[in-house]
This record gives sequence, structure tokens and C-alpha cells, in this order.
Amino acid sequence: MSDSIQITDSAQDYLAELLEKQSVEGIAVRIFITQPGTPYAETCLAYCRPGEEEPSDELLELEKIRVYLDKNSLAFLEEAVVDFNADRMGGQLTIKAPNAKMPKVNADSPLEDRVNYILYSEINPGLASHGGEIKLVELTEDQVAILAFGGGCQGCAAVDLTLKDGVEKTLLERIPELAGIRDVTDHTDTTNAYYR
Repeated sequence: MSDSIQITDSAQDYLAELLEKQSVEGIAVRIFITQPGTPYAETCLAYCRPGEEEPSDELLELEKIRVYLDKNSLAFLEEAVVDFNADRMGGQLTIKAPNAKMPKVNADSPLEDRVNYILYSEINPGLASHGGEIKLVELTEDQVAILAFGGGCQGCAAVDLTLKDGVEKTLLERIPELAGIRDVTDHTDTTNAYYR
């Protein structure tokens, strides 16, 4: 059970009411942060129908509702508070996540978090001017980071040379345990290849 996030009673009542209106058996709420640990972090709360949760999500069984917490967002949801302030207009659900924008990583943090931290704090800000962004898709068992090059970087012929070299160099310098990086669309690995 994660004690990282607090959902007040009024927020639980409000969410329970919203979920009931969906009239979907077993529907829950899912909380996740997009671009955690970056200045662009957004804390999101969404309906989660049965089967829509991720296998790695952490389930919070509250008295009136079930909440799935995205695994990658957990560290950033520490000290987060979901609250509901009733007012004449019906009220507003607020989510305060003081640590969403600041990654908590150190040498003992999972490799995945450290890779994300470097991507978000050092590499992506430099790409933002080109509309590009790099995300960590997965970390393989042999410590290869599979990266997705998004936005302006995609389909750009220069992506292979400039980006991969630069990104790989930065990541390997900062995280010596990393064996290397691979582009998610790299066709040398045929497991995710797509043939028409």
C-alpha cells in the first residue's frame, strides 16, 4: 500500500459519486503523472474501467473507491493530496503534487528512474526547441535502455546520428551500469518489428 498519496474523505465521496454515474461494474480511478520530474509534469486523474489499468499499477483500496497509481509516477506522487472543495457551484477536485516536477533520484534509485531523470532534466530540454522529446520505453534485462524518439525527432534522417550518439554518450557517462541504448523503432531487433 502506497502511503505516498492522500485522498481526503470529501474527495473520495465525490469520486465515488462520479464513478457510480458511469455505471460500469468495477470501475476505478487511475492517477498518473505525464512527464513526471519535469517542469511540464501534469498530474492526471482518469476513469479506469476493468482491464484498463497497467499490470504494474499499485492498487489503493480505499473505503469507497479503488485507485490505481501508475508505477512510474509513484515517487512523484509522494506527499500528493487529492481534495474536494465544495462550493455553491458544486465544487472542485484539486490535486496537489508538490514533488511531481522534481524527481527524487539518487545513486540507489532504480536504473529506470535515473535514466528518466537524465532524459527529462538534461536531454529533453535541449530537444524541446525542435519539438522533440525522448521517452524511456523499457529497460531490458541486459540493461539496454529502449528509447522512443518523439515529436520533431521522428522521421528526421539526422535522428540516428546526432541524437543517438549524443543521448547515448550522456546516458552512459552518467549511468555507467547502462549497457547501451536502442531506438524503439530499431529494426535490428525484430521482436517489435512490423511487417505489412
